[in-house]
Amino acid sequence: MPPTVTPAATYSDTHHAVSRLVLFTLCACVMAAQSMVAAVNLAIPKLAASTLQPTAEQQLWIVDAYVIVFAALLIPAGALGDRYGRRGALLSGLGLFSVGAITSALAPHAAVLIAGRALSGAGAALIMPATMSILVQLSGTPQARAKALAAWTLSVGLGGALGNIGSGLLQQYLPWQALFWAIAPITAALTVLVWRVTPRTPRRAASPDPIGTVLLTAGSTAILYGIIEGPGDGWTAPAVLAGFATGALLLAAMVIHSRRVPHPLVDPGLFRSHTLRVALLGTAASFFGLFALFFVNAQYLQIVKGFSAAPAGLAVLPVTVGMILVPRLAVRIEARIGPRLPAAGGLAVLGISLLVLATASAATPYPVYALYLLVLSAGFGLCAPVLTGGVVTGLPREQSGLGAGLNTAAREFGAALGVAVIGVALGAHAGHRLDAVAFTDGMGRGLGLIGAVVLLAAAVVAIGLRPSRTHGSAGHHQPRATGTQPPAAPTP
Repeated sequence: MPPTVTPAATYSDTHHAVSRLVLFTLCACVMAAQSMVAAVNLAIPKLAASTLQPTAEQQLWIVDAYVIVFAALLIPAGALGDRYGRRGALLSGLGLFSVGAITSALAPHAAVLIAGRALSGAGAALIMPATMSILVQLSGTPQARAKALAAWTLSVGLGGALGNIGSGLLQQYLPWQALFWAIAPITAALTVLVWRVTPRTPRRAASPDPIGTVLLTAGSTAILYGIIEGPGDGWTAPAVLAGFATGALLLAAMVIHSRRVPHPLVDPGLFRSHTLRVALLGTAASFFGLFALFFVNAQYLQIVKGFSAAPAGLAVLPVTVGMILVPRLAVRIEARIGPRLPAAGGLAVLGISLLVLATASAATPYPVYALYLLVLSAGFGLCAPVLTGGVVTGLPREQSGLGAGLNTAAREFGAALGVAVIGVALGAHAGHRLDAVAFTDGMGRGLGLIGAVVLLAAAVVAIGLRPSRTHGSAGHHQPRATGTQPPAAPTP
């Protein structure tokens, strides 16, 4: 029986090794947080018919409140963990996540349910960067770090897929509240595991930046509002345009502020790293395509193929196969020949798969459709861990929480934009009709456009990761010199 790590364990006690139990615990936290991004989609029909009687706008906010708060707080939450303790941030996130789920389950009306979803989103924003940054801190070699990040990336993909599967099964047989009640025992068990086995890691010695935090959070929220509301209200609607304009002004103000303070929340100089920029673009593009598919997949299976909720949830299982099997191959390929082939090649496979999925119709046999999903998942599994590693290696190790926040924020912004674009396509071609022909027409045009964009991103990543471009630019950015700036952590 392996020895138990006490709650007082520290980074030095682990000898820079990631034990299987720690890896399992952190990845389980990731899956729990990611599962709730889309799991509520399958509960909307029951919610609409429940005593809550949410309006159409409230139904949208039940889905979107989690995403907006989650994405807007990721970068500040990652930096918070770097400065005040990643383990503490993770435990706080699990607590908030659980409180939000219980609030949602007990909601007497829609407004309380929306507030509960927002609370869970805030918890998830603390969970995601803390888990990745702890893994980076505990990985003593680049090879160990690559394997740990591959497991983390796998957990993100599996979380989305398992959320759909679990929600489908729960909604088939139980009330809508069961989705939220199921979270409570899961988070309780994870909290105990994190407390018992996850060691503390070194903190970054830096003063807080409350002004930068407020500007970044408010700016991100405003832009996400525009992205999410654009498909329904129209991209030229005053509220949508105001969201984009306000977000741009607030983020510009944050950049100006960050250049004037010694310890900014996000140093704009970090983005001089070419590897970081390319990896963030590729990460956003991969989730742009993946979540556009997730948005239409269940609807296609139910509206076009006639599946009920539980079979529709199970029918997404082929997406998990490539996510499970391919990341380890991606790590080995990167170790032998570098990141260019798995990153750009995986994105290309993802884009081509979306173009093929755009041809699906009522006449497409499910086994053929499942094969399309399998190939798409292989492309995602090939590129995702390499792109995640690119973000992490583009920052000093002491800022791994910030890097994790940037990485996950790129994922969530890409996912929100993918859902928005496919939503516009469906609205333009299907409107409020739910017949199979109109839906497949809108889905085909939307996935075709999104697949083309992902292919374009693959080309940009391939050019950006050429050895001549990455040589000498993949190293860590050094923080700006100030009288009180701590020395940069040594590169792993």
